[in-house]
Amino acid sequence: MAETILIAGGAGYIGSHAAKAVAASGRIPLVVDSLAAGHNHAVKWGPLEVADLRDTTALTAIIKAHMPVAIMHFAASIEVGIGEREPLAFYDNNVAGTISLLKAMKACDVTRLVFSSTCAVYGSAQPPLSEDMPRKPASVYGRSKAMVEEIIEDCTRAYGLEAVILRYFNACGADPDGDSGEEHDPETHLIPNALKAAAGLGDGLKVFGTDYPTPDGTCLRDYIHVSDLADAHVAALDLLAREGGLHVFNLGTGTPYSVLDVIKTIEHVVGRAPPHEFASRRAGDVPVLTANLGAAATKLGFRPKLSDLETIVSTAWAFHKKTWGV
Repeated sequence: MAETILIAGGAGYIGSHAAKAVAASGRIPLVVDSLAAGHNHAVKWGPLEVADLRDTTALTAIIKAHMPVAIMHFAASIEVGIGEREPLAFYDNNVAGTISLLKAMKACDVTRLVFSSTCAVYGSAQPPLSEDMPRKPASVYGRSKAMVEEIIEDCTRAYGLEAVILRYFNACGADPDGDSGEEHDPETHLIPNALKAAAGLGDGLKVFGTDYPTPDGTCLRDYIHVSDLADAHVAALDLLAREGGLHVFNLGTGTPYSVLDVIKTIEHVVGRAPPHEFASRRAGDVPVLTANLGAAATKLGFRPKLSDLETIVSTAWAFHKKTWGV
């Protein structure tokens, strides 16, 4: 009988791609989502239970009814600026929500967890960033994820929880089959906003900062295709099934691209450059973010297949053309 994997936040961007990868692995993806930020139409590969992660009673009932062997946890607020303006809401959703999920797991004796974390836990550390570097987050978003990492670590010691913590770099792109893509509201990520500008929708793109110590003066970021991320989550499930324990991995490519690299690639893929203007630096932006992938390559066998910039932009453009009707 196929194993069930509960995917908290599985109606969202990365969670929906992970649900497809879980189904492709022969497991059943059970999506639990409040639909506050996720989308009902993104749930295509297994059942959906609508519930808020902070409702421990509802989560416990869902887990008892479906008996998942493991949990993937994507449910979180992610917009950095909103976190700075409304920290209590961020901590309530991201930290209290995870505590509620862990309580429900403990009550139902579910011991395997794959947690969606972020490179933001490193703060402004010098890249390439390795998992043994200290956590020094510089934003409410990053602090909320770092807090959850510490809570998970405490639960592994106290309750025998087995967990894989995955620290993403810049998730991007869309499912190559067109089944799912970025649909954030508000959308703050560079690639969909640049594609929207290239399509003539909304305002032009702002490039924040042209005087960074980088080859072209704009920020360098490590972009990882969302389908590669999804495959890494399935590899994390397999690792927990084989050996349990607690593991922390970076998920990126180790190859950074600048903002202007992204604009040039969009011009090549779309046939026209996104209108853009240059603006001053944003507070909190660091010049370079790049992952050291040694641990993920060794333990997870993680080797990104779709994360060259042209594939990322091409899959995103195909999805957005369909959803925007352009």
